[in-house]
Amino acid sequence: MLSIECTERLTGARISGDYWDLDELVSAIYVVIGDENRYYDYQGARHRILNVCYNLRKAVQGEKNIELVSNGVHREMLKHHNMIAPEKNVYFSVEILWPELVFTALALSDFIKLHNEMIDDTLWNIHIAIIRKFQGNVLDCLKYQLSDEHYTVLQQLIQNRSLNYFRYATQYVDLLNLEYINLSKEERKENLAAYAIRLMIEDEAYVMLKEEILATASVTKHEIHELPLSLKYPEEIVW
Repeated sequence: MLSIECTERLTGARISGDYWDLDELVSAIYVVIGDENRYYDYQGARHRILNVCYNLRKAVQGEKNIELVSNGVHREMLKHHNMIAPEKNVYFSVEILWPELVFTALALSDFIKLHNEMIDDTLWNIHIAIIRKFQGNVLDCLKYQLSDEHYTVLQQLIQNRSLNYFRYATQYVDLLNLEYINLSKEERKENLAAYAIRLMIEDEAYVMLKEEILATASVTKHEIHELPLSLKYPEEIVW
C-alpha cells in the first residue's frame, strides 16, 4: 500500500510502497499528463511532475531507500496452511521536499482537468482514481503537521483554487525549495502551511521572479520553463 509520511526533520515527505504501488502511480501519471507534445503551455509543470516520477523510478530500482515491512503473515498462519512464505515485504521509498511535493499534487489536478476535457471524461477513470488517492495521501500527511486552523484554510484553498499552472514560472518552486531547506525544524513546522499557500497564489515574490524570467526569455528566445535559476541545491539534504 502506498504511504506518505513526513520526514524526521520535516524537510519533506517520504513516499513508500512496494514495486507495484509505485509503478502503478507512475504509470497513471504518465497516462494523465500525456506526451511531451500535448498541453505545451503546461510543460513547466509537466517537467516537475516527471522529475518526481524519475525519483520514484529510481526508488523502485533500489537506488534510494529499501526496507522490510510486515505483511501480516505469521508463524501460526504458515503452520496452519503447511506452507513457507516470507513474513515481510520489500518496500521502496524516496524523500521529496515539501514545496516540490505540494506543487506536484496541485499541478496534477490541472492535468486531470485537461485529461477529462480532451481525452477521457469517464467518471470511474482508474488512472485518475490512482492520482486522486496520491493527492489525498499528501493532504492527509500535511494534516498531522498543521494546526486545525491552517489545515482548514489549506483545504478551502485547494477546493476553491482558481490559479492554474498555465505558463507557470516553475523556477519559483526551486526558490521555495531552497528557502525551505534553510529553515530550522521549528521554522518548518511553523511555516509549512504558508509555503503550501504560496504555491496557490501569485504573491509579490512570484510576480517579480516571473517578470525577470520573461525579460530574460525575450532576449534568449527560450520558453520560460527552460531557464534555470542560478541558485544551487546543497549536495546533501538532511531529511
